[in-house]
This record gives sequence, structure tokens and C-alpha cells, in this order.
Amino acid sequence: MFEELDYQPTSIGEISLRKRTDPRFDDEVIFEVKLGEEFLMSSLVTAGEIALADLALNAHQGKALDVVVGGLGLGFTAAAALAFPKVSSLVVVEALQPVIDWHQRALVPLGAALNSDERCSFHCADFFELALSHDGFTAEGEQLFDVILLDIDHSPKHRLTDHGDKPDDDFYHEHNLSKLAQQLKSDGIFAMWSNDPPEDVFLTRLNNSFASASAEVCEFPNPYSEGTSSNTIYLAHK
Repeated sequence: MFEELDYQPTSIGEISLRKRTDPRFDDEVIFEVKLGEEFLMSSLVTAGEIALADLALNAHQGKALDVVVGGLGLGFTAAAALAFPKVSSLVVVEALQPVIDWHQRALVPLGAALNSDERCSFHCADFFELALSHDGFTAEGEQLFDVILLDIDHSPKHRLTDHGDKPDDDFYHEHNLSKLAQQLKSDGIFAMWSNDPPEDVFLTRLNNSFASASAEVCEFPNPYSEGTSSNTIYLAHK
């Protein structure tokens, strides 16, 4: 019923990519990513990842936008961003080299499209470290961006890894969110995906770190549960 396409040890555990078919969904080919025994993502459920790019880029009125995507996954956020002609460059920051390799080897459906788009580049690095660094997200250093999209942790409370050794290292604290804001141009937008409902504490931190912030609930049909699920997209304007 399924084929394992890749299995690699990483700094946060064994990550694997597999594809399978399911008669419940007309034998559609489904791509899935697992970290250890935990399912991280499926190509069958992508509404939240796409909404992350759509909401942020529709909210920005500028042209020739420079965009950062934190977290590559199966590539749906990056592809949704590149669907906007006004995006002139897109840097995807992904901490796990095997995930980048899947796209460069076209093991995943969107890999070929991302590779062939000259606006798109992959950067194997820790998004959270770069977001808070003086040099920023590119090798050139100190480049400011119009939009930063983040889809790595499950939510501000449910994370794949710790961000540092001390509580103050936590990316989701106000002083670090303010550092992230320094990576944006004056009219820039930071948007973040979360699997949890809107969190008032985190929304307050965003409003204290940016000029304004809001939380959009994205509802979508869930083919696995045959019901409705939802994600949260946080939008913060510098």
C-alpha cells in the first residue's frame, strides 16, 4: 500500500518520505512525511499551508516582493507564494538537508516546479537562528524582506525542537519577535501557520512587537476524519 522513498537520520530524529494510494480517495497518490513515528504532513491536507502564503501576499500591496519561507515540507507554501507574479525572489530556509534533497531530486510532486523557478532558492539553515541574527536570512547579510512566512512548529506551544537552552531564547517571546520584525521592510508582513486555535497570549506578543496583528482561522474539509478541521494563520504588520 505504500513505498518508502527516503529515510534519513537528522539532528531531530529519523525523517522519512513515503507515498501510497488509498481506495477511500480513488487511489490518489498521497505523499507523507514522518518524523520518527509522528506524521508531520500529507499532500492530502494542504489548505493551511496554502492559506499561509495567500493571506500574507494578498495583504501586501507592494510589487516585486522579496519573500522568506521558513520550513519547506512538501513545498505547498513555497509554491503558493510563487504563484503570485509580484513575488520577485523567494528564499526557503529549511533546517533538514534531506527535505531539500527531496525537492532537488524531484521525489515530491512540487520539486520540479520549485527547482525550475529562477526566483526560488533553498537555504539549509536554522530559521530561528537566522531570524534573530544580525546577518539575517541570506549570505549577503542585512537584506530586508517584504514578507516572512513561517511553518515549522505545530504552534507556539507545541514545537518540534527547543529554540535554545534558556526560556529567553524562545523565538515566540516579544523581544525575539521584535528582532524578527527588524528583518522586514517598513511595510513588511510576518505570517505564521499554527495547528492550534488562536492563542491570546501569543497574539498579544505579536501586537506588542509589530504595529498590528490578527489571527485568521482557516477551516477546510478533512478527508481523513470526513469532517472539518482548522488551522490558524497569524498576520503581523510592521
